[in-house]
Amino acid sequence: MKLRFKRTICDYFSDIKDPRLERRKRHKLIDIITITICAIISGVQQGNRI
Repeated sequence: MKLRFKRTICDYFSDIKDPRLERRKRHKLIDIITITICAIISGVQQGNRI
């Protein structure tokens, strides 16, 4: 049986407003959220290790 996901990470977090100043944005907020989720799943416990 083939698994099918109905929602993506973007779907779950698309309503979050980015509080950063436009000129200070280097990366998309969804990219930061996705990388953080992957790091937590991988066992990273300190923010500076992400």
